[in-house]
Formats: sequence, structure tokens, C-alpha cells
Amino acid sequence: MLSAMARRTVPVALGAATALLAALAGCAPQDVESTPAQASCEKASLTTKTPGKLTIGTDEPAYEPWFNDNKPENGEGFESAVAYAVAERLGYARTEVVWNRVKFENAIAPGPKDFDFDINQFSITEERKQAVDFSAPYYLVRQTVIALKSSKIAGKTTLADLSGAKLGAQVGTTSYQAITDVIKPGPQPQVFNTNDDAKKALQNGQIDGLVVDLPTAFYITGAELTDATIVGQVPQVGVPETFGLVLDKDSRLTGCVGAAVTQLREAGTLGELEKKWLAQAAGAPELT
Repeated sequence: MLSAMARRTVPVALGAATALLAALAGCAPQDVESTPAQASCEKASLTTKTPGKLTIGTDEPAYEPWFNDNKPENGEGFESAVAYAVAERLGYARTEVVWNRVKFENAIAPGPKDFDFDINQFSITEERKQAVDFSAPYYLVRQTVIALKSSKIAGKTTLADLSGAKLGAQVGTTSYQAITDVIKPGPQPQVFNTNDDAKKALQNGQIDGLVVDLPTAFYITGAELTDATIVGQVPQVGVPETFGLVLDKDSRLTGCVGAAVTQLREAGTLGELEKKWLAQAAGAPELT
């Protein structure tokens, strides 16, 4: 998904998503793990990896539209902007933020972390909560099916239309779960180490469709694979899927980081950043 192209505004269906995310504000305390709290959330009282600095983790490469040009330190892209907004809420200037590259799977694995928090499209799940802490949610996610325009599933409108499709997704992701738990096609879903591998499989005709989150779907079809199209959004089932910042299990920072995210949501900052970096647009109907 990473591109050397200049920053582009990525279209996303935000209306319902923004409303649902705002509704989560009332249950935010339940989204933050119960951990040994900081005595204070003042900067001077925070226990960080490096005193006076805030170390933030993300993957290598850092993909658009979440980051721009694989440079999380530039503040461009939705998640880079969110990270700096959280840092500011905690009292850290941009010059006091240090970025550390951490593999996705390592960030959510048990054990000590090399960051104060990590931002990398981590969906909040009960299973992951056994190994790490999460902040309050900063983004509501929708999974989306994309396909080549020549694919047999291009233009399909229902889940039943995908019953015979060969679908793929990155291993260990909720995109893969959307295939197995919601779409439930007959053929065994294909798994890939990265979305880049999955894109190549789509281009080569090894799969009929690829499942990714909606912002990524718009970027792939709009900037990378011009012969690809969005088939539709996968229905949200049960509790809305959300992204959260990842922290070490029982981190003393969890409460303060979670409170910062909640404050940003209540102030409308998250909504503003979403509009700026994941601009509203049509073109992704829901599969029925």
C-alpha cells in the first residue's frame, strides 16, 4: 500500500462511522484496561521509557493513508496525526516524540515493549487484551472487499454473490476474520504475510477478491491498482470493530493515554483528523 506519491486525500464513508465512534464515548472507561494508575497524568509524573520523551511504535513500512511516505515523524497521515495529538495532550512537544519501528505481530505479543504506546491499526479484541493493554478507541473500522474490474465478483452486491469466491487477507488480521466469520465463502480463504503479498496475488489472479479495511481499500483502488474496484463493505456484526493504541500489559500509562484519546474524541479532534486524512466520499456500498 505504501506509495512514493505526494500526499493524497483518501475517500472514506465517515458519516455513520463518526456517529458510532462518538457513541462509544459513553463506554470509554470500559475500553481502558484496569491497571496500576499513574498518580497524575501531568507530564512530569509520567513513567515513560525515556524520561522526558514519549516513544511511539509503528510498523516498517508505515502505510498510507495512516502515514505519509513511510515517515511517521512528519505528522502526516491519520495515525501519525493522532499520535502527535495524543502526545500533545500528555504534554509532549513534537521534538520530544521518538518513533520506534516494531513489527505488527511483535507489538501485540506478550512481553516487555520498546515503546510507550504503538499505533498501527490494531483492532481491539478480547484475545489481544490477554497480552497487551489498549487505549480507548480512536477509529471505527469497516472491512471491505476489493477485486479487479475483470473479476467475476466485480459489481456483486450481496454476500451470497461471494459464496464461490476465492478471497484473501493478511494473516492474523480482522480482515481475515471478516472472511471466515461474516462472508463465509465456500473456498478456503488464502492468507498472506503482508497486504503487499495479497495485492500481488490479486493482480496475478490467484484470488478473486482481497479484504482490507475501508481506507486501505480506497487507497489501493485509487492510487495503486487502477484496474481494481471496491465491491462493497462487509456488514458490521456485533460490537463495532475499533482501533486502539497498544501499550504494555498493565502499563502505568494506560489510563492516561486512554484518557487523552477520550478527550480528543470529545473535543472533536479525532473527527477533524478523520475528515482531513480520510475524507468522506461515496462509492463503497454495503454488501447485504
